[in-house]
Amino acid sequence: MNRTVITRRALAAGVAAVAAMALAACGDDPADDTGSSEEASFNDADVEFAQMMIVHHEQAVEMSAMAADRAQDPEVLELADQIEAAQAPEIETMTGWLEAWGEPVEMSEHSGHGGTMPGMIDEEHMSMMEEASGVEFDTHFAESMIAHHEGAIEMSETEIADGENPDAIALAEAIIDAQQAEITQMEAILERL
Repeated sequence: MNRTVITRRALAAGVAAVAAMALAACGDDPADDTGSSEEASFNDADVEFAQMMIVHHEQAVEMSAMAADRAQDPEVLELADQIEAAQAPEIETMTGWLEAWGEPVEMSEHSGHGGTMPGMIDEEHMSMMEEASGVEFDTHFAESMIAHHEGAIEMSETEIADGENPDAIALAEAIIDAQQAEITQMEAILERL
């Protein structure tokens, strides 16, 4: 192959790469919905929803991470991976909203586990999960995550009723759908454990 052909191919590949990047920049990535939220209006309910749900999701991710070396049931392992994969990006999205809105990401009165936030698992139950393994862990995980999800659904229903930001309301609706399905799945897991 001569030098001219190689140069033309390299140039064509470079142009294609630049075009692909330009198209990607114009695309809509559902995992990064902060753009429209930055421009849309928001109210105190939206801010509280995002701040509280970040803390709530962080605990669910922490609980899910425990399953990797403690769970015995393959369905519990798969569900824990699914929860972590769904909620970690949602944390990033809500953090982006709060930053764009000029609001603090953390709420001081809800900075730890427990407190008054619906569905948060207290330190005693978190410690029980950390010490458990096998079927005992699977049972603690499912029971705790059901209560945790019920709290997230309650918080999401409040956002739908009181919130103003369309992206925050859409996320609240998605959380209700996903977590209700996971509750049903965990109830079935508990029946067979």
